[in-house]
Amino acid sequence: MAAHNLIWMAQQTVPDPRAGTLQLVGMLLIMGFMFYFAIWRPQQKKAKDHAALLKSLKPGDKVVTSSGICGVIVGLRDKTVSLRSADAKLEVLKSAVSDITERAESAQQS
Repeated sequence: MAAHNLIWMAQQTVPDPRAGTLQLVGMLLIMGFMFYFAIWRPQQKKAKDHAALLKSLKPGDKVVTSSGICGVIVGLRDKTVSLRSADAKLEVLKSAVSDITERAESAQQS
């Protein structure tokens, strides 16, 4: 009887080798979903919003560039924007425009 109990106890303590693999794959999937929703998806949304902002630029808009230059758009080209800032006229890349502070319509209504 004692030998029978010893064999029975040994059979119960052997873990299933597939359980560890399944747990690892599950954790990797959870981390993949977390990475997608925490990092990749918000970055895609931000890039999409910035592209829409660049398409909506028009002369007369007051803008701020990523380097902190504030100015009014006086001309648009394919890849560049001409800005009037104080007494200077600058030409910057469209991608450098980070925000529109005032639209041209609201400036004309005032």
